[in-house]
Amino acid sequence: MATDSLRPDLQIIADLVPPGVKLLDLGCGDGALLEHLARAKGVRGRGIELSEEGVLTCVRRGLSVRQGDLGEGLADYPDGSFDYVVLSQTLPYLDDPEMILGEMLRVGKRAIVSFSNWGYWRCRLELLLTGCIPQAPDLPQRWHDKPRWQAFTITDFAHFCQAAGMRIERQVYLARGRRIHVRKFKNLFSTTAVFVIRVSFQ
Repeated sequence: MATDSLRPDLQIIADLVPPGVKLLDLGCGDGALLEHLARAKGVRGRGIELSEEGVLTCVRRGLSVRQGDLGEGLADYPDGSFDYVVLSQTLPYLDDPEMILGEMLRVGKRAIVSFSNWGYWRCRLELLLTGCIPQAPDLPQRWHDKPRWQAFTITDFAHFCQAAGMRIERQVYLARGRRIHVRKFKNLFSTTAVFVIRVSFQ
């Protein structure tokens, strides 16, 4: 599978993962990222996916994936089991994101997180002009659809990491599926963010 056949944020994640590492993909969906990393970079990957359909698709691809609810944590895995733990476009749907991120950094040396940004200027303008909560540009789902999401921004996430003792090691920003290079106003011009985080004292 070519990298450009992956979803844009998954392409960035694939670029950020070094060859040959041990990786856990949370909410791995159909296993597209795991399959690509195994073939292109020799990554030893495992996955957790809630939907039975997603798990079956992963198994058909020959991937090591189990069905599980992230809300229950990662107690099955001992500390430091993985080099990287990935959570892509799933954080807004979690009831206890602090617990999950803490668990990611317990079982992995680094965590990679991607999420849609409600701080994007079009979202702000839509809220101002209509008085309605906007859909995130890269997450086209209404507020009342299942599963429900919690809107937050790049700045919200950065503040959370600082308060939780998590260090942002790398950050990549996309606008409408394309990587952008911005030094200022990232929260204003990015539709999706990808962060590599680790425990601050490491």
